[in-house]
Amino acid sequence: MKVILLKDVKGLGKAGDLVNAKDGYARNFLIPKGLAVEATKSNLSKWEKEMELKREKERQEYEEALKLKEKIESITIEIKSKAGEGGKLFGSITSNDIAKELKKQHNIDIDKRKIEMKDNIKSLGTKDVLIRVYTELTATLKVKVIEE
Repeated sequence: MKVILLKDVKGLGKAGDLVNAKDGYARNFLIPKGLAVEATKSNLSKWEKEMELKREKERQEYEEALKLKEKIESITIEIKSKAGEGGKLFGSITSNDIAKELKKQHNIDIDKRKIEMKDNIKSLGTKDVLIRVYTELTATLKVKVIEE
C-alpha cells in the first residue's frame, strides 16, 4: 500500500515521503497513529502541490545563499588585537569574534557555528576563513588581524 508519511518513521522514511508499506502495517499502525495517510488521488495531488512549494522555497533559499556568498567573498573584515613579538597574539581570534565583527562592520548576521576554522587565529596577518552559507555552499571570508 502506498502511503504519504506525515512524520518521520524509523526504517521507512522521512515526513513528506511517498513510500510503499505493507498493508497491515499501514492500516493498523501508521494511519491510526497519524504517522501517514493513504496515497489516494486527492491526497497525492495535495502532496504534489506541497512538494512543488517546498522545491520553490529551497530554490529561493539557494539563490539568497548565492547572493550572500558573493557579498561575503567581496569583503574583508579587520580585527584589532594585542600582539607580542613576532606577531603572535595575546589570546586568539575565534569564530565568535569573527561573527561579531562581521555583524558590526558589514551588518551580515552569521551564526558562529557556520564559520569553519580548524584552529583559532593566533597571529597577525590575513587569513581565509570558510563560512557555510547553505548545505553544500561555502564562502571564503578574508580576515585581516592587525595590531591594536
